[in-house]
Amino acid sequence: MGYKGISDFRSDTVTRPTERMRRAMYEAEVGDDVLGDDPTVKELEELAALKVGKEAALFVPSGTMGNTIAMKVAIPQGWEVLLEEKSHIYNFECGNISRIVGALPRPLKSSRGMVPIEEFDANFHRGDRAHVPETAGVALENTHNYWGGAVLEPSYMEKVSVFAKKKGIHFHLDGARVFNAATALGVDVREITKHVDSVMFCLSKGLSAPIGSILAGTGDFIKEARLIRKALGGGMRQAGVIAAAGIVALEEMVERLVEDHARAKRLATALSEIRGIEINPSEVQTNIIVFRLVSDKIGVPEFLEELRKREVLALGFGPSRVRMVTHKDIDDKDVERAINAINDIMK
Repeated sequence: MGYKGISDFRSDTVTRPTERMRRAMYEAEVGDDVLGDDPTVKELEELAALKVGKEAALFVPSGTMGNTIAMKVAIPQGWEVLLEEKSHIYNFECGNISRIVGALPRPLKSSRGMVPIEEFDANFHRGDRAHVPETAGVALENTHNYWGGAVLEPSYMEKVSVFAKKKGIHFHLDGARVFNAATALGVDVREITKHVDSVMFCLSKGLSAPIGSILAGTGDFIKEARLIRKALGGGMRQAGVIAAAGIVALEEMVERLVEDHARAKRLATALSEIRGIEINPSEVQTNIIVFRLVSDKIGVPEFLEELRKREVLALGFGPSRVRMVTHKDIDDKDVERAINAINDIMK
């Protein structure tokens, strides 16, 4: 059962560190990472780069910072980046693409996060800088948060990579939950990440570490990224204390993601049978469930409050949508409690 008896489906960021993580943090050998001599941070960065098949990696405090750094390195000021219209970078990162990077985001429509290649091609700009910002990059999200944890398959990633290489632009992946994508597809994560120039993934979401994300790419890219991290205030000192938990996350928490996916599917299937709720269980591929309230008797704020009274937590995801996320601190009893609570509320 969830922490202190509360079934918390708000996000996979609410997990508590495992006992091994706590022990590793306590025992971590540390140094000053800004000066480049924290051995535990170095170990994490080397392991992370290996996991996603890149030359180098950088430990950053958050996924938002990781994505912002990647865009700052790859996109010159005044140029543009092609994005999916519901992407996290465009919608949920405080406008950093413009505020900090100084770039123009060009949002494009998609089918559950998959922008048609012809849309990328039609919106590519080059050679008319007097009027239109030139295109310097493309960024995708896998899994896709807004689209309920939707997965982009390697075959599609390859097509976008071919487009980016042909145009000579940078291809970045917001892979906050890319290990969920790999798990759902039954492939090594490198089958996804090999197609991109840079990738960010979170240690503090499905992998259950208490803090931190990874940005990975070429050696030169990460060298520049380290400078940008410092400029943004992301330089950390004895960061081995938290990096130690990230190592455990990569070593022990990836294979268990299949359990989260199974529970999410079970929850989605049960919700689809409740009157007043709209969801297609076949679209639930990973650990995120997004459903719509279609009853005129209850709105999202009231629904969430009624859930809270029944010791179940979820998040509003728009005027009529609710998001629930499974993770390591959600077990079968939590899923059963959520199903019973929602059944009770919607009656």
